[in-house]
Amino acid sequence: MSLSAENRIAIIKLLIEKSKRNFEQAVHNVDMGYWDLVANRLYYSVFHAVNALMVNDGIKTGTHKGTAAMFGKHYVLTGRFDRNDGILYSRLQTMREKADYQNVFCITEEEGQALVNNTETLNRKIYEFLEGYLSN
Repeated sequence: MSLSAENRIAIIKLLIEKSKRNFEQAVHNVDMGYWDLVANRLYYSVFHAVNALMVNDGIKTGTHKGTAAMFGKHYVLTGRFDRNDGILYSRLQTMREKADYQNVFCITEEEGQALVNNTETLNRKIYEFLEGYLSN
């Protein structure tokens, strides 16, 4: 079943809103030094933004790893996003898994702040990429 243009735009907007909420949650956790939660929220912020891209282009995935693979295949390898964007997404996914499932998760404040800044940049690129579709 394919989505109508109206439904597609509504879903994309909801995913972008969720992405932005997750990013805000990450920033609030930075203030408290909860780096495991920062890693989790940053990952989900990008995950939902990437899913918005895929909804826009009709790309279906069923897993987190599948989403990462499709981002690489359809957006990084095609040059729509650069290699560092793919590396950041993969790094965030690995960090989220470590933060969620290992007893100890450590990054420095400097590393954490760099991740926040890089994630904000990637999200902005994704939002700008989708902006033309959302204004219709």
